[in-house]
Amino acid sequence: MRSNNRWVETGEMSGRDPLRQDLRADVCVVGAGVAGLTTAYLLAREGRTVVVLDHGRIAGGETHHTTAHLSNAMDDGFVRLERVHRRAGVRLAVESHGAAIARIESIVADEDIACDFDRVDGYLFEPPGGSASHLAGELAAARRAGSAVEMISRAPIEGFDTGPCLRFSAQGQLHPLKYMHGLAIAFERLGGRIFGGTHVTAVHGGNEAEVLTRDGPVVRARAAVVATNSPINNRFALHTRQVPYRTFVIGGIVPKGVVTKGLYWDTCDPYHYVRLEAAVDPTATTDVLLVGGEDARTGDVHDDEARYRRLESWARARWPMMGEVRYRWSGQVYEPVDGLAFIGKNPLDSDNVYVATGDSGQGMTHGTIAGVLLTDLICGRKNPWTWLYDPGRVRLGSVTEYARDQVGTAAHYADWLTPGEVTGAEGIAPGEGAILRKGLQKVAAYKDDDGVVHMCSATCTHLGCVVGWNRSEGIWECPCHGSRFDAFGRVLNGPAISDLAAMPAVAAGRAKKKKKVMEPA
Repeated sequence: MRSNNRWVETGEMSGRDPLRQDLRADVCVVGAGVAGLTTAYLLAREGRTVVVLDHGRIAGGETHHTTAHLSNAMDDGFVRLERVHRRAGVRLAVESHGAAIARIESIVADEDIACDFDRVDGYLFEPPGGSASHLAGELAAARRAGSAVEMISRAPIEGFDTGPCLRFSAQGQLHPLKYMHGLAIAFERLGGRIFGGTHVTAVHGGNEAEVLTRDGPVVRARAAVVATNSPINNRFALHTRQVPYRTFVIGGIVPKGVVTKGLYWDTCDPYHYVRLEAAVDPTATTDVLLVGGEDARTGDVHDDEARYRRLESWARARWPMMGEVRYRWSGQVYEPVDGLAFIGKNPLDSDNVYVATGDSGQGMTHGTIAGVLLTDLICGRKNPWTWLYDPGRVRLGSVTEYARDQVGTAAHYADWLTPGEVTGAEGIAPGEGAILRKGLQKVAAYKDDDGVVHMCSATCTHLGCVVGWNRSEGIWECPCHGSRFDAFGRVLNGPAISDLAAMPAVAAGRAKKKKKVMEPA
């Protein structure tokens, strides 16, 4: 079963025409995900002229892979964040994520966006046999950070006793594609312009920022914002301080009204996260329970099916009324070495180039924080969150994690020394991909449903790691820094900005012209 996304089925991921001529604007934003569009919308409200460029469709990157938990219950744990960022930093983190939820709520109201926004409580609990002292430590640290939290006897899961859990009040949830569609319309109503199918190849700062595109048109602006999940304009400074992870989601059918609406998390490693997607139709008899987790570093995932099975088993043990698993998909999150996003001026760059990256599993709120913070910076206003999210920061408490992550990244470069996954194209099933070795070269080979084998260099065009095949998504991905390419080697997500180098497609031993492929959605 390939990826089947609940949001795509029930929402709209609309496109826009490509950029066809040079433009000038106050600000050019690269990326039409939650960070990019929120920044563009808030700047437009300030009276700035803003142009947004995206390789694909609105929210067509990682934004539509989220489960849209809107939370200031920090994903990396309060105790860990307090050790790295001290109490003052964690207080600002809680404040900023809470403000992000409130900002989303106000945008929904101001722009009359029908996106199923709702305030709900969140529940954090230990796995069976877990440590009560760990939960007590999180409670104390959360309270020091100013979080509205209390310990209760159990989470409201009928038929399964979680034991004591933390309840965080006034969290939130929404339908991400409906929200993004409404946000795009609101931005355009303010005079903003969005161009899809526009592949950005470079972003240069200076007296005037220049954003270059593959097809030729250039956007010149007073400032440029790169909000592409992983920055396409930054080769080293940020990519060595965050690690790409795959996270997995299933959507199971449950009887309507049986599951208490809320956000649920456990403290397993990897942890699980759950929310209810309640049917809007009053005549519906079922809801959808979205269950995520089983995270693993990109490139270390060798059996997606096993991870989906473990998610289902975990969910059925707690919600045994769950019926058919109708949806499943995976997404990519970037885990910063110190647990918080990088938002602000791009390190080692001109002062008018900004970045937003490192969602750390809280992409909807981190992306909204980016919109607020970057708008203040571009408009010349002070913001108390600036130092916390500064992309150039170094926190001494994160040195150990940094060293560990770099060892993991370096290990993937050793893939050049290993044999291929199969000895020849005959070992690849239709619709699948695998790495072949041809002398000193590694080849990414994909066999289409007609038996034609499409071959590309397996060398990621970012920093030279060997890509691997993601079976559930039907794409190639880089284990070092998270670049993703479609089955034919066309770049989908950065930090890479170039396609994998093409080689001849073959069928029955003869070279065959490569099929034309559509721009990725």
